[in-house]
Amino acid sequence: MHDIDPSPAPSPAGTLLTARDVHKTYRTGDVEVAALRGVDLDVLGGSFNVVMGPSGNGKTTLLNCLSGLDEIDRGEVMLAGNDVHGRNDRARTRLRAERMGFVFQSFNLLPVLDVAENAELPLLAAGASPKQARARALDLLTRVGLADRARHRPAELSGGEQQRVAIARALVTDPDVVWADEPTGNLDSATAQQVLELFREVNAAGQTIVMITHDPTIARAGDRRIVVTDGRISTDEIVGGR
Repeated sequence: MHDIDPSPAPSPAGTLLTARDVHKTYRTGDVEVAALRGVDLDVLGGSFNVVMGPSGNGKTTLLNCLSGLDEIDRGEVMLAGNDVHGRNDRARTRLRAERMGFVFQSFNLLPVLDVAENAELPLLAAGASPKQARARALDLLTRVGLADRARHRPAELSGGEQQRVAIARALVTDPDVVWADEPTGNLDSATAQQVLELFREVNAAGQTIVMITHDPTIARAGDRRIVVTDGRISTDEIVGGR
């Protein structure tokens, strides 16, 4: 069991995700690296949160620990009333499949599947029928402007198109939160702006987003900027965005 304060600090109204006193240390042999050092964070529903900070200071670790991709050493993470780390691996995997979407720098599309099959995959994993999953996937592909590419393989798409498929896949389960780790990192500046505009549209429709970026231009898209330094949140400010 984790060492969790039985009386955590209250969270603001409208909070979707709460993290309290989150610690994470990586160990390799006798070497220990404290990646997170007591992080407290509240994420409001419908917000667009941008996480920044120097390389190696804990940005991706923060995302991985908040989403349950990585274990934590101590602390508590609650998502919409669900204790992310107070459950076994199988239950945590199901929570991610049902309540979270993920967009990564490398797209992570399966090359042997076509675009529609890639987009519907999380919904099938969450237990939806093939008919329901396909209808939802095609709806999302229409939303991201790729309905006419549904039967194409990822290799037949541009980088920007592949990332739009990844965004459709992230949205297919109607998640509570979308985690995006450097989603424009592999794109040229013009394509990055197109993908960023799609994130803005998704957020304007009510989707909560937590995005990691090293690019100050990309960071301006959010309405909140969180800076991670040496495993701690050094800056947390509302910036207005858009």
